Amino acid sequence: MYTIKDVAKLAQVSPSTVSRVISDSKQISDETKKRVKKVMEEIGYHPNMIARSLITKSSQTLGLVLSRSTETAFSSPFFSEVIRGISKVVQNHQYSLLLATAENYKEEGKQCMKMIMEKRVDGVILLASRVNDDLIEKLLLDDYPFVVVGRAPAGARIYSVNNDNIKAGYNVARHLLNLGHRQIAFLNGSNEYIFCHDRYEGFAMAFREFGLEIDQTYVIETDLQQENAYFYTKQLLELDRPPTAIFAIDDMMALGVYRAIKEKNLEIPDDVAVVGFNNDHFTSLISPPLTTIQIPIYEMGINAAEMMMDLLKGKEVIPQQRILSSKLIIRNSCGGKPRKI
Repeated sequence: MYTIKDVAKLAQVSPSTVSRVISDSKQISDETKKRVKKVMEEIGYHPNMIARSLITKSSQTLGLVLSRSTETAFSSPFFSEVIRGISKVVQNHQYSLLLATAENYKEEGKQCMKMIMEKRVDGVILLASRVNDDLIEKLLLDDYPFVVVGRAPAGARIYSVNNDNIKAGYNVARHLLNLGHRQIAFLNGSNEYIFCHDRYEGFAMAFREFGLEIDQTYVIETDLQQENAYFYTKQLLELDRPPTAIFAIDDMMALGVYRAIKEKNLEIPDDVAVVGFNNDHFTSLISPPLTTIQIPIYEMGINAAEMMMDLLKGKEVIPQQRILSSKLIIRNSCGGKPRKI
């Protein structure tokens, strides 16, 4: 097996320089880093991270908290995409990821604190933000480095990366209202999540702008699951005045909406218009292609990981809350012709 001295000899640098390259020291030039890394790759050298952690007092690992049951989380393309972005950054910094897994958020919070207390991770990235989040309170109390993907609760010391969910919800509702829809159903997630509050707030803003009241009969709160959306859409379509449009705040929910509408022998968008959220890969492939909100999920993961790495290096992170833009992708599930009001 090759040692750090072998790498140093082949790269024509000192062993201490190789060590600094592994730790991504600013004192080493990019040219030297490239030469040393090339040698490491060519001979298949991998640093002993356990040994290094004993010296540097760093685990070289970040913790990931899904803020949702593992089964539920990985049924959504959102989580795989945001983790892909995080992984891209941490690999470049020679870091690993450790996932806190559990069947419920309370247990997941315990797993997260256990990782921290056992010093298995240097920092934590939370992949969702909750109202009155106990875990965030504990992390703040311990002054532990963490970043939230989503809008974090108010607090000057909270670092977060988010898309503007209020604006996105507003854009969807305004688009449907401009098309003449007034009976618009809103399939929301649990009110324990901040992003669910924000998307509904944007939805309500558009109604206020049009001088309209939201009929709460059309507002459903449920888990972000395809089967739940299917169940509640069937109920909505049985109303005396069924909705002419349905806004599902997750594309996976929109699949359930499609299924319920088609089982009713109704046409999308002629009988019922549908809008989703996230622009998952399948949304352009289903029939008709789904109108949805495109958010930069991969970029959110990259930004969250970059913020975390800067925090761990003691850098000043400005701004503390980053908001990335979203875009309404108009496809055939809404129709382009305004309805008569």
